[in-house]
This record gives sequence, C-alpha cells and structure tokens, in this order.
Amino acid sequence: MPRTRLSACGLLTASILAAGALTSADVASSTEAAAEQSMPSRAGECYAEGASLTVEEQRVSPDVTLPGSDTGAAAEFIGAGGFGRLLTRFERRLCTLNRLNGAGGVVEGLGAQLWQTAVERAQGERTMGEIDAYDDRPLYWTRTAMKRALREWQPRFPLSSLQRQSMIRQFDYASRGIGQVSFPEDDGVTTMLVSGFDTYSLDSSLRNSNPSGASALQLDGRRVETDAGTVVVEAVMLPVNWTDFDQGIVEDAFGPWLVPEDHPDHLGSVDTIMTISQTGRGRMDIEKWAGAFRGGSPDNNRSINFGPVSAAALWPQPQPSPQFIETTLPFQAMIDAGTGPWPVVLNDGITEWPAGTFPDPSSIRQAPDPSEGSRAASAPGGNYLSNESMYRTNRLRLGAGKSELPGGHLHISSLIYPEDPGALTSPEFEADRAAVIDQTVALVEVAGLDALP
Repeated sequence: MPRTRLSACGLLTASILAAGALTSADVASSTEAAAEQSMPSRAGECYAEGASLTVEEQRVSPDVTLPGSDTGAAAEFIGAGGFGRLLTRFERRLCTLNRLNGAGGVVEGLGAQLWQTAVERAQGERTMGEIDAYDDRPLYWTRTAMKRALREWQPRFPLSSLQRQSMIRQFDYASRGIGQVSFPEDDGVTTMLVSGFDTYSLDSSLRNSNPSGASALQLDGRRVETDAGTVVVEAVMLPVNWTDFDQGIVEDAFGPWLVPEDHPDHLGSVDTIMTISQTGRGRMDIEKWAGAFRGGSPDNNRSINFGPVSAAALWPQPQPSPQFIETTLPFQAMIDAGTGPWPVVLNDGITEWPAGTFPDPSSIRQAPDPSEGSRAASAPGGNYLSNESMYRTNRLRLGAGKSELPGGHLHISSLIYPEDPGALTSPEFEADRAAVIDQTVALVEVAGLDALP
C-alpha cells in the first residue's frame, strides 16, 4: 500500500531538550518528571516549562511521533484537520487575560467553539484541512494540546492549582459538547442523547481513531423527519479515563436530562439514551447487560482501576446500586432494520461471583444472565469504560424513576488501518470508517424512531 503522509501546520515542533520516556503515572508530579516535559512552541509569551502534565498531555510533545516522521503526532493531526489557527488563537487569547474574574467563562467559551467547529467540520458545514471530515482525531489532539496549554499557562494574576484545575474542567466539558445539549421545546419532538468516546490505546498506536467518537460528531444536532414525527439527536464525547468517570462526567452529561423537574440540575427531558463505543472487528453489538465492576485495564493516562464502579455523587441512584442493569433499547427493531455492512446482535452472557462467593477467584463463573444475589465481574461488553458508560447512564435512569425509558449501549466495529504504520490515513481506511459510522448513525435513528409516540 502506498504511503500517505499529510502535511501539518508548524505547531508544536520545538525540539525536546531532554528525551525522557513517558512515565506510567497518571500525572507527572515530581520535579524531575516535570522537568523532562519540554514545552512545545507556543503562540504567546505567557507559558513556562515545569508543569505537572497528564500522560495524555505529555503525548503532545514534539518528539512523540509516528514512525518515520520528525513532526509530533499531535501537530500532524491538528494541521491535517485544519485546527492549527484555532489552537493559535486559543494560546494567544490566554495571554491576554489579566484577571481571574471572567477567565473561566472565556476558557469555557473557547472550548464550546472547539466542539462546534469539530461538529460543523464533520457534518460538512465547514471545510477545514486535508484529512477526511469523518476523522475524529484532529478534535482529540487539539483538545489535548489546549489542555496542555492551560496547564503550562502563566497568567498575569495569581491562580491556585485548584482554580486552574477547575478552569481545565470547564474547558474540557465544553469541548466535549457537555453543557451545550439543547433540545427544541416542542412536545411533538422525540429526543435522544447519545455519547461516543475519545480515541484510546495510544501506546499501541498514536494514529488510533475511535469510530464511536466520530459517530458522535455526525449525530450531534441530527434531525430525522418522518410522517409520524421528528427525532432530534444530541451527542457528547466521553474521555477514556477512570478519574473523569469517578468525578462524575457521565452523570454531569446525562443527568440534567433524566432527573425530575424539581431537581436543581434539571434542564429538560429526553426520550432515549444511548452510549456508544468500539468493539472487535465486524461486529455491531447491542449489549444486554451492564455490570458494576471495573476490570483493571489501563486508561489514556495509564491509570489502572480494579473493583466496583464508584457511586454517583450528587445524582440519584438506586439503593443499593444493582450489580447488573438490563438494556431497555428497542434491540429487536434495531436488529430487524437490516442495516449494514455488519451484523447486529443482542450480545448476552455475563461473568459473576455467585451469591456469597465474592471475592473468591475460583468462584467466578460465566452465565447467560445474572443469578440472584450475584456480584458482577464482567458484562457482555466487558468491564472497561464502555461498559461503565452504559452502567452509569442507566443507573441514573433508574435512580430518576425512569425504568421504562429506552437506554443502553451499542458497541460498533473497530477499524482496519493502513499497512504503513506511519500513514495517517488512506482511501481504504476512510471508506471503512465511513461504513462503520453510517451504520451506527442508522442504528441510532432506528432507536429514535421506535420511541415516536
């Protein structure tokens, strides 16, 4: 296969002063580790080295490259997607802020602009860059570069670590579409809220794409008009990090649309919820169950978490939280719709500790469905963050008293990448991803249409 190399903007190309390996810690907190994280070139004079960076933010460094390239992978994807000017404006804007009051709002607004730009680019409303419009990677790398800039920013005013972290959270939420969900105030409209995920497994390959995140960009704001009524879909993008889940990002995204009207965070009501993530090749699985257990796989910050899913602070949930939650999505309608190219199935089968046996490893067993009183070890879709996104949204749905509302998880096919490990893309790769995304969009629409009155 011929090599495909896209040109990148001249961002993040300063050479590393010390070429240390990435640490395995969630955040490089020691002085020595922080000193090894040389800063990329910035469009402004208000940045300094020495900040404690997450592993994700360390990957923005210019010496973290694809095979055969002398340009940082982050710079390649940011330039290929046409996001270079947006990043430059972000960096320069930070340097103009001269007081804490109002700075958070500015940063949040810039995050919202990034999300909206990515959605418009994905849906063909804005022409940017050279890489395929369906590509989710420019958004991921631009967001990560902006978060690194916030981490290394030296403002003109005092800024505590807590205030900085709060500002990064504001930006992150906005750049994922969280807080920008808006449904029409029309009783005749059926509403859906869906989520995709960031790319992940970047230690295996920096060029990884996530078709669930790319699908979210295609689905955000989508309207389906039929004689029976209108379906409106809004979408958000979830991170692949245990810490963010523990801090409530899933509940913060879905909760305002599920809680009762008298709840202080209520923003409206939604008719269907669906989380989406990537699974094995050539499969489109509607997960029958979500389980309340984490299996310990590392996240994008190389953090490992093993044990029960944490509680949802400040949000309603059943007491006690269930070990397994069954899907209420219209799976038969989705299967019967005949979408392609991949077969659609209801994926069942769980792994559990039978009642009274937890945590004896020899007692773990597989079964078609949970037995009474058992403890979850794994659901049909595993025990990683995809399973947890289904569990948290549907635990919230049950806690809000909406047991009949359609909710669940769709696992979609993984992708086949170009043979050349240094190639960002190829026509075959783009066609494959488009086929996966188009089928995902069709399945989401089927679920929405099923909810029409």
